Amino acid sequence: MAKKLELFMPAEIITWVIPSSIVFLFLAYSKGWILANFKSTVPSEASELLKNSKEVFLLDVRTDNEFSQERIKGATLIPLHELTESLSKLDKVKNKTIVVYCRSGNRSVGASRILSKNGFKPLNLKGGINSWKQQGFSIV
Repeated sequence: MAKKLELFMPAEIITWVIPSSIVFLFLAYSKGWILANFKSTVPSEASELLKNSKEVFLLDVRTDNEFSQERIKGATLIPLHELTESLSKLDKVKNKTIVVYCRSGNRSVGASRILSKNGFKPLNLKGGINSWKQQGFSIV
Protein backbone atom coordinates (compact mmCIF):
# COMPACT_ATOMS: atom_id res chain seq x y z
CA MET A 1 0.00 0.00 0.00
CA ALA A 2 1.17 3.46 -0.83
CA LYS A 3 1.62 5.80 2.10
CA LYS A 4 -0.25 9.09 1.93
CA LEU A 5 1.64 12.34 2.28
CA GLU A 6 0.55 13.85 5.56
CA LEU A 7 0.12 17.59 5.72
CA PHE A 8 0.12 19.81 8.75
CA MET A 9 -3.29 20.33 10.16
CA PRO A 10 -4.19 23.96 10.95
CA ALA A 11 -4.04 23.27 14.70
CA GLU A 12 -0.52 21.83 14.35
CA ILE A 13 0.61 24.88 12.41
CA ILE A 14 -0.82 27.21 15.02
CA THR A 15 0.88 25.37 17.88
CA TRP A 16 4.21 25.79 16.10
CA VAL A 17 3.85 29.27 14.57
CA ILE A 18 2.49 31.15 17.57
CA PRO A 19 5.19 30.10 20.07
CA SER A 20 7.92 30.65 17.47
CA SER A 21 6.55 34.11 16.71
CA ILE A 22 6.43 35.00 20.39
CA VAL A 23 10.05 33.93 20.86
CA PHE A 24 11.14 35.91 17.79
CA LEU A 25 9.25 39.04 18.90
CA PHE A 26 10.75 38.81 22.38
CA LEU A 27 14.25 38.46 20.91
CA ALA A 28 13.67 41.35 18.49
CA TYR A 29 12.40 43.56 21.33
CA SER A 30 15.25 42.65 23.70
CA LYS A 31 17.84 43.38 20.98
CA GLY A 32 16.22 46.73 20.20
CA TRP A 33 15.35 45.70 16.64
CA ILE A 34 11.68 46.62 17.11
CA LEU A 35 9.82 49.19 19.18
CA ALA A 36 13.05 50.98 20.04
CA ASN A 37 12.65 54.58 21.14
CA PHE A 38 16.39 55.16 20.86
CA LYS A 39 19.14 54.83 18.27
CA SER A 40 22.03 52.41 18.19
CA THR A 41 25.56 52.80 16.89
CA VAL A 42 28.64 50.73 16.10
CA PRO A 43 32.00 51.09 17.88
CA SER A 44 33.68 53.12 15.13
CA GLU A 45 30.92 55.74 15.16
CA ALA A 46 30.81 55.81 18.97
CA SER A 47 34.58 56.26 19.14
CA GLU A 48 34.48 59.23 16.76
CA LEU A 49 31.60 60.78 18.67
CA LEU A 50 33.41 60.38 21.99
CA LYS A 51 36.60 61.92 20.55
CA ASN A 52 35.00 64.83 18.74
CA SER A 53 32.09 66.00 20.87
CA LYS A 54 31.85 67.41 24.36
CA GLU A 55 28.10 66.78 24.26
CA VAL A 56 28.53 63.03 24.82
CA PHE A 57 28.51 61.05 28.05
CA LEU A 58 29.67 57.42 28.27
CA LEU A 59 27.63 55.12 30.52
CA ASP A 60 28.54 51.54 31.46
CA VAL A 61 25.57 49.53 32.77
CA ARG A 62 27.45 46.33 33.65
CA THR A 63 28.19 45.13 37.19
CA ASP A 64 30.81 46.57 39.55
CA ASN A 65 32.93 43.45 39.04
CA GLU A 66 32.82 43.69 35.24
CA PHE A 67 33.65 47.40 35.39
CA SER A 68 36.65 46.81 37.67
CA GLN A 69 38.06 44.21 35.25
CA GLU A 70 37.84 46.33 32.09
CA ARG A 71 36.03 49.37 30.75
CA ILE A 72 36.06 51.96 28.02
CA LYS A 73 38.14 54.95 29.10
CA GLY A 74 36.01 57.76 30.49
CA ALA A 75 32.98 55.60 31.28
CA THR A 76 30.79 56.14 34.32
CA LEU A 77 29.30 53.06 35.94
CA ILE A 78 25.66 52.76 36.90
CA PRO A 79 24.68 49.08 36.83
CA LEU A 80 21.43 48.38 35.01
CA HIS A 81 19.73 47.09 38.16
CA GLU A 82 20.41 50.48 39.82
CA LEU A 83 19.66 52.74 36.86
CA THR A 84 16.02 53.61 37.54
CA GLU A 85 16.83 54.64 41.12
CA SER A 86 19.96 56.51 40.00
CA LEU A 87 18.56 58.68 37.22
CA SER A 88 19.09 61.82 39.31
CA LYS A 89 22.86 61.18 39.04
CA LEU A 90 22.48 61.83 35.32
CA ASP A 91 20.58 65.13 35.56
CA LYS A 92 23.74 67.08 34.69
CA VAL A 93 23.98 65.22 31.34
CA LYS A 94 20.27 65.32 30.47
CA ASN A 95 20.98 67.42 27.36
CA LYS A 96 23.90 65.28 26.20
CA THR A 97 23.87 62.14 24.10
CA ILE A 98 24.50 59.19 26.42
CA VAL A 99 26.42 56.35 24.77
CA VAL A 100 25.29 53.28 26.70
CA TYR A 101 27.19 50.00 26.72
CA CYS A 102 27.33 46.66 28.51
CA ARG A 103 29.13 43.41 27.72
CA SER A 104 27.30 42.31 24.58
CA GLY A 105 24.55 44.84 23.94
CA ASN A 106 21.57 43.31 25.74
CA ARG A 107 21.57 45.21 29.04
CA SER A 108 22.35 48.45 27.23
CA VAL A 109 19.14 48.05 25.22
CA GLY A 110 17.18 47.84 28.48
CA ALA A 111 19.09 50.81 29.87
CA SER A 112 18.47 52.81 26.68
CA ARG A 113 14.73 52.13 27.01
CA ILE A 114 14.77 53.39 30.62
CA LEU A 115 16.78 56.49 29.71
CA SER A 116 14.62 57.36 26.72
CA LYS A 117 11.43 56.92 28.75
CA ASN A 118 12.82 59.42 31.27
CA GLY A 119 13.75 62.17 28.81
CA PHE A 120 17.40 61.32 28.13
CA LYS A 121 19.04 60.85 24.70
CA PRO A 122 20.60 57.38 24.76
CA LEU A 123 22.70 55.91 21.98
CA ASN A 124 23.07 52.15 22.40
CA LEU A 125 26.47 50.64 21.55
CA LYS A 126 25.70 47.56 19.45
CA GLY A 127 27.59 44.51 20.67
CA GLY A 128 28.79 46.25 23.83
CA ILE A 129 32.37 46.21 25.03
CA ASN A 130 32.88 42.86 23.29
CA SER A 131 32.28 44.50 19.93
CA TRP A 132 34.38 47.50 20.97
CA LYS A 133 37.37 45.21 21.65
CA GLN A 134 36.81 43.10 18.51
CA GLN A 135 37.00 46.29 16.44
CA GLY A 136 40.41 47.04 17.99
CA PHE A 137 39.43 49.93 20.27
CA SER A 138 41.27 50.23 23.55
CA ILE A 139 40.00 49.53 27.03
CA VAL A 140 41.44 50.21 30.47
